[in-house]
Amino acid sequence: MSRKPRSFRLACGAGEVPLVEALLAAEGFAFAPELFYAKARGLTAEPRPLGDSLAAAFGLIYIQDRSSMLPPLILDPPPGAKVLDMCASPGGKTSLLSEAVGREGFVLGNEPSRDRLATLRANLRRLCAANAATCSYPGEELPLPAGSFDRILLDPPCSGWGTAEKNPKVLAIWQGDKVAPLITLQRRLLAHAARLLAPGGEVVYSTCTTNPRENAEQVAWARDELGLVPEPLAPPPGFVADPAGAGLGLAVDGRASGAQGFFLARLRAPAGPVPHTPEDEFSPPGRPVEARDLESPEDTPLAWDNLPRGRLYDFAGRLVLLPTPALSLPQGLRFQGFPLGRVSGRRFRPDPRLRTLLPAFAPGLGLNLETPAELSALLSGQSLPRPAGCAGHGLYFRGLALGFLVAKGRRLLWSDR
Repeated sequence: MSRKPRSFRLACGAGEVPLVEALLAAEGFAFAPELFYAKARGLTAEPRPLGDSLAAAFGLIYIQDRSSMLPPLILDPPPGAKVLDMCASPGGKTSLLSEAVGREGFVLGNEPSRDRLATLRANLRRLCAANAATCSYPGEELPLPAGSFDRILLDPPCSGWGTAEKNPKVLAIWQGDKVAPLITLQRRLLAHAARLLAPGGEVVYSTCTTNPRENAEQVAWARDELGLVPEPLAPPPGFVADPAGAGLGLAVDGRASGAQGFFLARLRAPAGPVPHTPEDEFSPPGRPVEARDLESPEDTPLAWDNLPRGRLYDFAGRLVLLPTPALSLPQGLRFQGFPLGRVSGRRFRPDPRLRTLLPAFAPGLGLNLETPAELSALLSGQSLPRPAGCAGHGLYFRGLALGFLVAKGRRLLWSDR
């Protein structure tokens, strides 16, 4: 097969899809819908790197291999579910899970590597995944109560053989005994996932390798040693995939599918009583804040109801949302909620990219631009005149909310600080 087409997904609400596509088209990008997910797209024209597009800059799209989108889709958590992503960075799967569970749901993204944790948090911030929290522990040692999650995604470290077309060195690096430590770690992660699953809950185990020792053999081990029950999977539309023997998962043929080679398995925990876990009284170190008491810049109206339900806390000048389900996490767990911006007393300055807090556009709320050139000018540091009669700081593109601007006299400019 020739060079794999670039793929991405739209990271926006269903009603915003036409506007995001219009922004991409206005910059010359062309794309086609994918069959396996309504918001997935395959590029057909890329006049410049998609990562440099305005849609990417404002977190309206996420560039992601087609196969990499499958684990959250196979897990398919219902709205309102409580989900754990055990090895979460860079955040593509975590953010897709946050979309799936909606405002009433919750995703805890754990990234063992402190270096990669910053990438996870930056991507969740850019994508406005306000119903997510993050932490950093070895996945096999996450200090969480037994049976505390409805759904778990486990995409563990693996040999990466499925990426050999892009990274040919992986086949030489991960051979023979060198894979043994990965297999041991994967089993420890699977065992802990089984412990954390609520009765009847589901875990999706996925890898980007074609090595059967890390794939079907691990699923067979989880079935025989942990009591998890593998569930049959059908190839997603638009993919060529081979079922593993005895219903132990699905191996995506990367070359035939125009994607990375991938392995997917969905396993269910046996039914049973829900473990009783005494709840500690939640007492974060920050100062609780009420949204009604906050003043926004020049009284720009804020759509607080767009955020998930939760509590606001002032952590040394940073306003953070702790979604309601996060308030039941163990008192000793060190985690970070979703950052909303800076706060000083009653004055609140939203994160420039927190488009979720912007109300639907109406005259007076800010700039509503019509061309990509104007948006590019703002991102390059230029200011634009504030429209007559406008007091708000919102930035919109043809009615699509993008973020918050800063005022300098009668002009508005973009500042991502």
